[in-house]
Amino acid sequence: MIPIGDASRRPVRLPLVTIAIILVNALVFLLELSGGDAFINKWSFVPAHLVAGRNWVTIFTAMFMHAGWLHIGGNMLFLWVFGPEIEDAMGPLRYLVFYLLGGVAASLAQTLIDPHSTIPNLGASGAIAAVMGVFLITYPRDQIKTVLFIGWFIGVRLIPAVLLVGVWFLIQLFNEVGALAATQTGGVAYMAHVGGFLFGLVLGRLFEDRARLAGPGGAF
Repeated sequence: MIPIGDASRRPVRLPLVTIAIILVNALVFLLELSGGDAFINKWSFVPAHLVAGRNWVTIFTAMFMHAGWLHIGGNMLFLWVFGPEIEDAMGPLRYLVFYLLGGVAASLAQTLIDPHSTIPNLGASGAIAAVMGVFLITYPRDQIKTVLFIGWFIGVRLIPAVLLVGVWFLIQLFNEVGALAATQTGGVAYMAHVGGFLFGLVLGRLFEDRARLAGPGGAF
């Protein structure tokens, strides 16, 4: 399932912070391509380094880095689908703080599950998962335009946010359980997705502006 847009609402205001985050991610990805492994190793997040009290800044830098074109493309698509409405509900400054804290929560969750890992972690997935978490409880009935792949069938359908995001979260959770049961030497940091999502689900609405939600396009 690939979400491509919210068919139920559009943001009332131009999502400047969401656009800026996407542009920063694109710029950093270009720096990765030019800087190679040296750039990635310097600025990606390593749980063991955090536990040792080193390279704390990478908690923030890593959330703007990606492992490849599909990684950044998928993440930015999800951010563009779910981010503008949440920015509209929170306001630009609150949304930016929430996004960054969601990324931090994701890194801390990954560290908690594997504090001695020396595997570099990078990607905006944890922060975007936080956005999806708060979207789930703010706009659960929104219909999300989604590309479905079922065998040879490819089509676009409207899927309720509560179902789409809920299934996405369960997949992350089951994948993390599978990763813990196996010997994991790399790959996707699913616990970061889970941690970011739970941060948004539990604390996300505290960042929302009630006056904005009561206005045009507000929550149900």
